Amino acid sequence: MAAQARMGGARGSSGAVVLALVLLCVLLHGEFAESAVYTVGDRGGWSFNTANLPKGKRFRAGDVLVFKYDPKAHNVVPVSAAGYSSCSAPRGVRALTTGNDRVTLKRGVNYFICSFPGHCQAGMKVAVTAA
Repeated sequence: MAAQARMGGARGSSGAVVLALVLLCVLLHGEFAESAVYTVGDRGGWSFNTANLPKGKRFRAGDVLVFKYDPKAHNVVPVSAAGYSSCSAPRGVRALTTGNDRVTLKRGVNYFICSFPGHCQAGMKVAVTAA
């Protein structure tokens, strides 16, 4: 009888672990299911004058920006606030160049520019704040 009681106790604690794991999975799934996907520039894609993208939208950390563009004519470079203001990418930063790039937003301000000569200065940049 004592052995049965001990086994029952072990089953009870393993059941609690399973329940906790199931609950964690449900919570994580709910967090990821809420992520939204936004195309920068809407149907026109990533081009000049896309700085209006954030207007009227609420971005959250985990949301995804999709940059669609002609890779022969443009690229996407994640930069800092200073890089955004000065239209310059820091040395060693890797430009995104597929023409169909997906970037997951981090909490805070996310800055992106096109580093082709003159493009950022002509307005090909966007800053998105994610809560």
